[in-house]
Amino acid sequence: MNSSKIQAGVVALGRGATVTFFAAVAALNGAQQISDGRYAIPIGASAVACAVVLLVPRLRWPVAPIVVTAVTAWWGWIGTLLLALVLYDLAVARRTRAAIVCVAAALGANLAGYPPARLWGHQGYVTALFLWAFAYVVGMWIGSRRRLVRALAADVEHLRVEAQLREEAARVAERSRIAAEMHDVLAHRLSLIALHTGVLATRSDTLPAPVAERLVLLRGASTEALADLRDVLGVLRAPGAAPNAAGVVPAPVPGDVQQLVDDARAASQPVAITMHGRPEDAPTTHRLAVYRIAQEALTNARKHADGTLVTMTVDYRSPATLVEVTNPAGRPGKAAAVGSGYGLVGLRERVSALGGHLHAGPAGAGSWRLAARIPHPAGTQENGRPA
Repeated sequence: MNSSKIQAGVVALGRGATVTFFAAVAALNGAQQISDGRYAIPIGASAVACAVVLLVPRLRWPVAPIVVTAVTAWWGWIGTLLLALVLYDLAVARRTRAAIVCVAAALGANLAGYPPARLWGHQGYVTALFLWAFAYVVGMWIGSRRRLVRALAADVEHLRVEAQLREEAARVAERSRIAAEMHDVLAHRLSLIALHTGVLATRSDTLPAPVAERLVLLRGASTEALADLRDVLGVLRAPGAAPNAAGVVPAPVPGDVQQLVDDARAASQPVAITMHGRPEDAPTTHRLAVYRIAQEALTNARKHADGTLVTMTVDYRSPATLVEVTNPAGRPGKAAAVGSGYGLVGLRERVSALGGHLHAGPAGAGSWRLAARIPHPAGTQENGRPA
């Protein structure tokens, strides 16, 4: 059972106890004070009728105001407390006109009601008006608070859904970027295969017949694969990466992390980098991921810890590509408020797609750490040996 159901149950229980108490006071004390017990049955029946219409949710509007107002108009003090509950409900529901009509009808008709129960004697109407006004003010406050809570809950839900949509959009954008990069890389590799097989096919007269046939088959297969790849994923390429005159998409150059660091240093951002292995030791997808991770880490450091030393470690060697970037806490930079805040979502999506995992969070002493481990595919070699 969730908290909302528990809260609703507590409210219903409290309302039931209050209505029962007011009805009991009206039935017992009212009959004794007003008619010395002579009209105990009709007074008790009136109190029970008021309690029923106040407790049944479907009867609270418009039955409850009519019944309780009529009882108050005839029996006076017996219905005063119960009418206060009606005015409370009307105030919560923002039915001001109905509340005014109930009060006016009760006081006006009470002049012709049961004489011993009239509110107009001994300034009883002043007390009744004060009680009703108090109940109405409390109802207005409770109603406003409930509406505010509902509005805040709706805003929180809206923000939650919006955050989910933005996070999903960041994931989709990163997947599209990965697909575009893979399209360009594969298109480049396939075009090289087609080019070299074509060159060899021109010298088929010097090659054995089976080899020449296989070269023709390989060239045709690579050309068809290149065309299929361009049809399926070509729309994902970044604008401006159009095929060249030979119809070949130029391969994207995997981001040079060292060049990225040099650019950051040129912009007065202190960076210390340690690199193990060669970028060629890792697959192209890993090099692209490392570049994006380093780029995001340096950008975040400029935003949230401007001027602090960024320490970066990159290891391209098998069995996994490792990258770790840390920076101590510092003062926010000028661009701290710029950005969507979903860069890490895209990085996590990219690293997960490669079978790795990404860590981003505090690293103690107020510092921040961004690290990733991306395992190499089976069969990857290091220094000429199987991994």
